[in-house]
Amino acid sequence: MDGSTTTDHKTTIMTPTKATIRSYQVGFGDCYLLTFHYAGTTGDRHVLIDCGSTRTPNRRTGDLRDARPLLPIVKDIGLRTGGKLHAVVATHRHKDHISGFTTTGKADGTGDVLRALKPDLVVQPWTEDPALPENARKPKAARTASGTHALGLQSMHAFSAAVVKEVKGLRKDLGVQLQGQLAFLGEDNVSNLNAVKNLMTMGKKNEYLHYGKKTALEKVLPGVKVHVLGPPTLEQYPAIGKQRGTDAAEFWLKRGAAASAYVAQAASPFAPQHRLPEAEFPQEVRWIVPRIRASRGAQLLEMVTILDGQMNNTSLILLFEFGGKKLLFPGDAQIENWEHALGHKKDGKKNRALLAATDLYKVGHHGSRNATPITLWNMFAKKGTNKGPLKTMMSTLSGVHGHTEETAVPRKTLLTALREHSKLSNTDGLTKKKFFVEEVITA
Repeated sequence: MDGSTTTDHKTTIMTPTKATIRSYQVGFGDCYLLTFHYAGTTGDRHVLIDCGSTRTPNRRTGDLRDARPLLPIVKDIGLRTGGKLHAVVATHRHKDHISGFTTTGKADGTGDVLRALKPDLVVQPWTEDPALPENARKPKAARTASGTHALGLQSMHAFSAAVVKEVKGLRKDLGVQLQGQLAFLGEDNVSNLNAVKNLMTMGKKNEYLHYGKKTALEKVLPGVKVHVLGPPTLEQYPAIGKQRGTDAAEFWLKRGAAASAYVAQAASPFAPQHRLPEAEFPQEVRWIVPRIRASRGAQLLEMVTILDGQMNNTSLILLFEFGGKKLLFPGDAQIENWEHALGHKKDGKKNRALLAATDLYKVGHHGSRNATPITLWNMFAKKGTNKGPLKTMMSTLSGVHGHTEETAVPRKTLLTALREHSKLSNTDGLTKKKFFVEEVITA
């Protein structure tokens, strides 16, 4: 069924009558089920946007070593969809967005359950294309299976894995807050290769999107216009390339020889062979060793924070439009990702008009301070009281990301604005009996 009806030899595309958005309590992560409802025989169409977590509500400390705590959630997705997903959107590769796609050798993992729903389409950002050349500034029509893009991703993830291991050795010298931040960001950036591979093969079709690209989501969702507002390619927005070229982001989009060489190393740069045994330290300098280690911890945190931010800036920004209603899903897109869409020379005015008319906003990056630009927030024309008409949805878990007023996620000042000027549905604090929040947008 294609969602169309024929009358007097003319074909009319059916438009959804409403959309239901269900946000699951995965803890610190995202998992949204977007369902478009149609009148007549078209039936419902279901899109899963992300499924992952690094901290579940009942495990506020320690890492999430597998996706099994998400199993009840993916089973509910199977029930809600009647056993059929029409599309999967993985906004970017962070663990708190894709760990739920992990499979097991026994075919009983969350990724196995989602794979069995046989999505027609899997959508990811252009940077995820496995055939993308290492030095790509944009997608290429003629691709080569060189694997260098995957190698570059491996470089970034390998460094993060080394940081996670290093944190364990520095625990006696690091403060609790610094230790927690390093472990959290490191774990989120460690490669979840199983989930990545599952996303590559679970759909009938895969597509990798960038700003302005037409998407097959519109074929899967009759009567729905999908605007791809991010991420831009490096060719579309050179400022990102220049900015990232000044920091460790070369591990991600502009990987060079140094990044690739890291993967080829036999050992971590923090391995024991690179260190002088403590017993050989001169007695007169031993007092400063803990201070040096603590300083190194702060430097490591700065590096993984840069990696974390650049990964977020590869996040898809999708705006779904139907029956005059607009639903905005920006993943974890941060300010640099937004700059291109908002300030685009040709399309900027049109983009700002689209965004101003947003009816539902999925709060970016779990409520961080730099993922909902003030310019964007001020742009939303439907802000009002906490009863709407603007609806906002946020999936987050307080107390696990950020340790000061300046870095805390969710950011208190943003949280206050969301509560005062929109109808906010927040997964934080939900009980086991209710493991999701839900909103309905009627055309």
